[in-house]
Amino acid sequence: MDIKAPATIPYFLQEQIRELIVDGTIRPGQPLREQELEQRFGTSRSPIREALRLLELSGLVTHIQRKGFKATLYTETQIRHLYLLRAELEAYCLRQAAGSADLASLVAELRRHDGEIAAALAASNVRACISGACAFYLAAARSTGNTPLAAMLSKLYEQIEPLRYLLARRSMASSAIQACTQAIIDAMMDRDVERAAGLARGYLEDVLPAVVEAYRDAALQDAEDLAPRYGRA
Repeated sequence: MDIKAPATIPYFLQEQIRELIVDGTIRPGQPLREQELEQRFGTSRSPIREALRLLELSGLVTHIQRKGFKATLYTETQIRHLYLLRAELEAYCLRQAAGSADLASLVAELRRHDGEIAAALAASNVRACISGACAFYLAAARSTGNTPLAAMLSKLYEQIEPLRYLLARRSMASSAIQACTQAIIDAMMDRDVERAAGLARGYLEDVLPAVVEAYRDAALQDAEDLAPRYGRA
């Protein structure tokens, strides 16, 4: 059944459309036709358009002059840039966090998020696995007291969530993410800053080819498959 939203809640609509983009219901490059979104959510065009503008700010949606909105379609080069930036930011977070005087509290929080990742993997829960991994590195960022760093990392995670979802859905059974987070925790306990940073960077470099492949497969669906599906019950 379609979700009905009050016409005065563009942030609600933003979140609902975002979910459709992240889980692949709306595929990379697919047009976001305002009339069809109106029908799905039972609202007027104005809040739909505002929600799409908000998604444009996050990078999940692109607006093309005289053509309207579409789900952002990344090139392979853009994906590599995003993931290499993520690698550097996560490595930097761990380097900074390892110098904290109260490292025990951070390690305890990292262990908690590592447990969330383990439970998500056991349950094949893609969204929970991604959420746990985001929380793991954001905990390190926030422990540094560097608010701009945490905000930048959080925004990057929002932008690449569809990429992460595609990979996790394809490779949950063989995911090496928890081996990485556990090794990072051990390195942090030893205050081995470079080892922790290298583990974070190395994991992302290893999975990057699989991210590119999963995204390319999703983006190369034929024209019939790319027909909008979000307007249906």
